[in-house]
Amino acid sequence: MINKLKLYAQLVKFEHTIFAIPFVFASIFIVQKGIPPLEKIFWILIAAIAGRTAGMAFNRFFDLPFDKLNPRTKNWVSVTGAVKAGEILGLAVLSSAVLIFSAYKLNKLAFYLSPVAIFLLIIYPLGKRFTNFVHLILGAVYFIIPIAVSVALKGEIDLATVFLGLGMAFWVAGFDIFYALQDIEFDRKVGVHSIPAKFGIKKAITFARVFHFLTFIFLVLTGYFAQLGIIYYTGLVLLTGFLIYEHTLIKENDLSKINVAFFTVNGYISILYMIVVLLDIFVKF
Repeated sequence: MINKLKLYAQLVKFEHTIFAIPFVFASIFIVQKGIPPLEKIFWILIAAIAGRTAGMAFNRFFDLPFDKLNPRTKNWVSVTGAVKAGEILGLAVLSSAVLIFSAYKLNKLAFYLSPVAIFLLIIYPLGKRFTNFVHLILGAVYFIIPIAVSVALKGEIDLATVFLGLGMAFWVAGFDIFYALQDIEFDRKVGVHSIPAKFGIKKAITFARVFHFLTFIFLVLTGYFAQLGIIYYTGLVLLTGFLIYEHTLIKENDLSKINVAFFTVNGYISILYMIVVLLDIFVKF
């Protein structure tokens, strides 16, 4: 059982939950302006983890025909058969059910809206078959995270969470473009759609830069509508430095540092944002 759980964790790259969870906490404190009931925090986190697990499992299930052909993914547990296709789909369905149950425990509106999240999680991997802007579908998944937190805590949508959602959407869409650079030739060969496959490396990097500039703009607007202060905006300057550094790692003629940019720097960005929000809300001058 322990070995199987480890395989499932490898399948969904559970350690990458670090990209989303800090933003979930930041959303909680932006909406609540303090600490909400622990029960609320618990079910929000369960919903977030279940949603990400479902999304990764759906992604691995629907991408299996491509992953079996891609040399980069030949050792993935989904490809080697260590985790069977039926198990992958079962994990996706079970995680979706946990997401829906968690939403039910939060409030009726969250419960009624939970299928929207699942729909987006399914559409993302399928989108690679019909749109070059599939990265924005993944962005839409992250867009609804802070909005879902607002619905869970208040039963309504806080305007600040809309801008935070837009910031998160363009942030994740930008680094998803970077990730897709690894498979540009393979994607063109088998017909997987992406911005790099359609427009080439140079233009794809430009798209990512524009998306991350929009991230900065929307995070500034988040601070304005959430009535955050000097700590928040000072932190945004540091966060912007990380974004700029991320882009210095990716060059048209050198993609060797994609993993550093994708896995390491983005993890720092999400954690830094959470810390900045916490400090601004709880530390008063």
